[in-house]
Amino acid sequence: MCGIIAYAGSERAAGILYEGLKKLEYRGYDSAGLSTLGGGRITTVKRVGRVENLAPLLKDAEGCCGIGHTRWATHGEAGSANAHPHEYGPFSIVHNGMIENYAELRAELVALGDAFFSQTDSEVIVHLLGREYSGDLAAALHAVTGRLKGCWAIAALYASFNGFAVARRGSPVLLGRGRRGNFAASDMSALVGFAESCCVLEEDDIALVTAEEIAVFDGAMRPVERPFRPVEGEAGGEDGKGCAHYMLKEIGQNARTMRATCAALASFSRSEELTARLRSADKIVLTGCGTAYNACLIGARLLEWEYGCPVRACIAGEARCDPPRVTRRTVCIAVSQSGETADTLRAALTLREGGAYLVSVTNVGYSAITRVSDMVLPVCAGPEVCVAATKSYIGQLAVFHLISSPRTAASRRALLSSVADRVEELTAEGEYARTIARLCADSRAVFFIGRGADYDVAVEASLKLREVSYIFSAGMPASELKHGTLALVDPTVLSVVIISDGGTAEKCVNAVEQILSRRGKVAVVTTLPRIAESLGGRVDACWLLPCVPAHASAFVTATALQLVAYRAALLLGLDPDKPRNLAKSVTVE
Repeated sequence: MCGIIAYAGSERAAGILYEGLKKLEYRGYDSAGLSTLGGGRITTVKRVGRVENLAPLLKDAEGCCGIGHTRWATHGEAGSANAHPHEYGPFSIVHNGMIENYAELRAELVALGDAFFSQTDSEVIVHLLGREYSGDLAAALHAVTGRLKGCWAIAALYASFNGFAVARRGSPVLLGRGRRGNFAASDMSALVGFAESCCVLEEDDIALVTAEEIAVFDGAMRPVERPFRPVEGEAGGEDGKGCAHYMLKEIGQNARTMRATCAALASFSRSEELTARLRSADKIVLTGCGTAYNACLIGARLLEWEYGCPVRACIAGEARCDPPRVTRRTVCIAVSQSGETADTLRAALTLREGGAYLVSVTNVGYSAITRVSDMVLPVCAGPEVCVAATKSYIGQLAVFHLISSPRTAASRRALLSSVADRVEELTAEGEYARTIARLCADSRAVFFIGRGADYDVAVEASLKLREVSYIFSAGMPASELKHGTLALVDPTVLSVVIISDGGTAEKCVNAVEQILSRRGKVAVVTTLPRIAESLGGRVDACWLLPCVPAHASAFVTATALQLVAYRAALLLGLDPDKPRNLAKSVTVE
């Protein structure tokens, strides 16, 4: 959530900052703005809505140094006054994160005579900066952060200094070096095409950046070196490469993600060490948020079958506040697409401080969670631009399948390769996805139901539909239908029933009968031909998916329902890549 791009170089900053902000659009935002420094004067332009709204204003932004921001509202509604950057006197700042003690600081500054122009927590930073500055921008920013509580990534301009300063705690900041100048950004995607190498700032680092030099200081303001690495990846601002939307493109990469993740874990040098840890564990705790948590639900089933010890999936935001009891024999597996999810990072650190061994599962190898983990398991999904996670979820499932079958790793990889072929076939299918999507779009509510692992997929399918179509939906076990939810079933409500396990199929068919007897709408998604044959003529839609083993069926059922969510969003005239009010990387708690 929120994005930062900063530049100091020899070229006009406004255009570079604008392009950087375009690359950060995928993170989710409600307003955008930038400040440039030219002729000893800061010029700020900002607008509500898309980054492209800034384009007509760029002609007024002169200079070769500047900072830019995309905002996702936390304090104060989406409006021009609350958009970043925030100015005060000769200073301008952008901020990702949240300042927990802003109310006290603001009251103090108002008592001193300062006037505030926004409702944000961020504006106190620029006011404090003006009061702390005494000739050294980096030292002033360090003094300001010493008064803040919370998390932040900050970039600051001063009208008499031809460069910028940055600071971080809790929210990521990368510095970049390129032929066009030097950069800072909240995400590597913003650096692609601009910087040739980058480094990640550590907690409480301060950096001073000019066109010629990058100087980094630790939390005690001692000069430090941070290792630079080549900038890699696909820029978030590029087009969908032949697809109408990134969501469709990325669903189409599910199979590739499965194969790449299998290949990475086949050559993982610490596999035996991980297996030994899991075999000796007294408890395994899985934690994540949103889609990553839903992957943990399936991971918990797989790991408990293999290792026998208690395995618990915990929502990270709850695990931080009410952590499960852990010991030095406990293994915590933290799952995060970005590796920067604030709740997941805090929960993981809490469990590690309690003695647990920390393993992270992430799609971003340079992220915060990788730097605090004892072991990192890669999800090889490549850049995921759509706010709603699709291929990263599939990659997380692949990781759990592989680490839960160490004795038969080669055969499990072969199985997943075969399932990947079925997933690839599925993504070319449009008719059934459109039919069920139309049923969703025409319903006032949608329930996704299943048993066992099908229930876990139902929870994720419900989240996907809510995220991109804004239709109310819920995922639940089929067994719970009669314990309250049947009161909501009528001809305006759709139930999507997932059936992939022959052992529980008849129980799910019973749930279908209960819904039909109350005139509810039903769509069945199944990998079992006999179920499709028996129900196909009696329900509103029945999608027979490729047949795969029940324990691996989530790859195909989840992919199918991702396509349904995508089609539902289109039917309702919505942009599935950028759902309202949501952000890709949730770096505030």
